[in-house]
Amino acid sequence: MNDIPLTVLQVLPSLESGGVERGTLEVGAELVARGHRSLVVSGGGRLVKRLVAEGSEHICCSIGVKSPLTARWIVPLRQLMRRENVDIVHVRSRVPAWVAWLAWKTLPADERPHFLTTAHGLYSVNRFSAVMTRGERVIAISQTVRDYLLKNYPQLDEDRIRVVYRGVDPGEFPRGYEPSPTWLAAWHSQYPHLAGRRIVTLPGRLTRLKGHPQFLRLIDALRKRDSNIHGLIVGGAEPQRERYAAGLKKLIREMNLDSHVTLTGHRADIREIYSVSDVVVSLSANPPEAFGRTVLEALTLGIPVVGYAHAGVGEILSALFPQGAVPTGRLDLAAKRVQGLLNRPAVVPPNDLFTRRRMLDGTMAVYAELTGRSLPTAAPDDQRKVA
Repeated sequence: MNDIPLTVLQVLPSLESGGVERGTLEVGAELVARGHRSLVVSGGGRLVKRLVAEGSEHICCSIGVKSPLTARWIVPLRQLMRRENVDIVHVRSRVPAWVAWLAWKTLPADERPHFLTTAHGLYSVNRFSAVMTRGERVIAISQTVRDYLLKNYPQLDEDRIRVVYRGVDPGEFPRGYEPSPTWLAAWHSQYPHLAGRRIVTLPGRLTRLKGHPQFLRLIDALRKRDSNIHGLIVGGAEPQRERYAAGLKKLIREMNLDSHVTLTGHRADIREIYSVSDVVVSLSANPPEAFGRTVLEALTLGIPVVGYAHAGVGEILSALFPQGAVPTGRLDLAAKRVQGLLNRPAVVPPNDLFTRRRMLDGTMAVYAELTGRSLPTAAPDDQRKVA
């Protein structure tokens, strides 16, 4: 192996918010910290400024739009790969993956960089989604995703799959974290009705995946037992989800939950919001979460989580907080579990399994495997195997 710096090109639809986007930033910053070059192609967004500040280079193009016109980016992307001597193309979403794969495929074989995919979700099974199995290596973000790929894409050789769990930085989400007095004052000023309430929080973007209607039913059941309980829905609506957000607000009114549920919209201070929450919940059912980053963030802080015991969330709860797991779809049991945790708070064990360091070292190991380049190994305390 040699230590010539790598040039890695990550490709994704946008850089607004979400686990895929944050993972892209984290990998980009890690590459730069290790002396490599990080390029990112996306349609832009609020995270671009941070990406560039951390040393990556951003190329803006609407590569994630589901339209035949998106094919116009094939030639420019192929030119970019050649011009910048890209060593690895790392794709993280289906539409950009098709554009990148076609650009890569039409290069002369001896000029092609390595092609790597990360499967972040349990995609619908069809030819369109199959592009995520075309990498020389396919990173699965959980055992759930690995099993799903093998079951539904028999042409995918399991030897090409590498499970690299997503992770959070315990330094960013420190156990027992307490917000600053300044933040608390601003929070109580903005939401004075939350003072003294027992807070149950559902984090995540406003999409059907997150189970918001089920959350409203959960809060409705809980407030009938304890009027001091208040539900927080933390997450913004993307432009194409505005109708869903409007429907959710209408449902809150129809269920007479206006004084029991607050929608905060997008917030950059999710750590602080977790820390003032009594319980965090995850109610994604169909499709389930491929991983469940918000669950992990809350648990890392030491905040109890109640969620359905399946897919990625089930893996996390099983490893870190099994008493928070309830059978999928059993909202009645979820309500009882939340109520139990409110009455008798539980101690959440430390998270030393699903860490950002393990995720980054795992990703770098795949890069090294593909290219034969030497990259630093994982820190000794990050070597424990996930159960």
